Amino acid sequence: MPDKRLYDTRFFFDYFYSNNPEITKKLKQEAESTREKLVSVLTIHELHHLSMRRSGKEVAALRSHTILTEFKVVDVNYAIALQSAELRSTRKMPMADSIIAATAQFYGCTLISDDPHFQGISNLKTKWCY
Repeated sequence: MPDKRLYDTRFFFDYFYSNNPEITKKLKQEAESTREKLVSVLTIHELHHLSMRRSGKEVAALRSHTILTEFKVVDVNYAIALQSAELRSTRKMPMADSIIAATAQFYGCTLISDDPHFQGISNLKTKWCY
């Protein structure tokens, strides 16, 4: 069982919105197979925003609360902010993606995402579920 992983917004988006039961099953198996599941506070922000737009405030609140109870939510600290700024300036990444990448680097864990912004970043291991 992997020790620690950080889950990106794309994981949760597919988990909550995929119409394919096989994809949902693979995502659920991924989360269940990890001992310590981390999620950036930025991922909570992104998913809550997307859920409010697509499904309404009540569904967004329920999904955010579900993540809060099943994942360890990690904040942005000084070191993550500096690393994020370096990634953003050298790789031309969106701010949220640079913070999520820097968070995975800070905690030394695999980032669960298929986002191409994360490819080729040194000291960042990524994995996807399907």
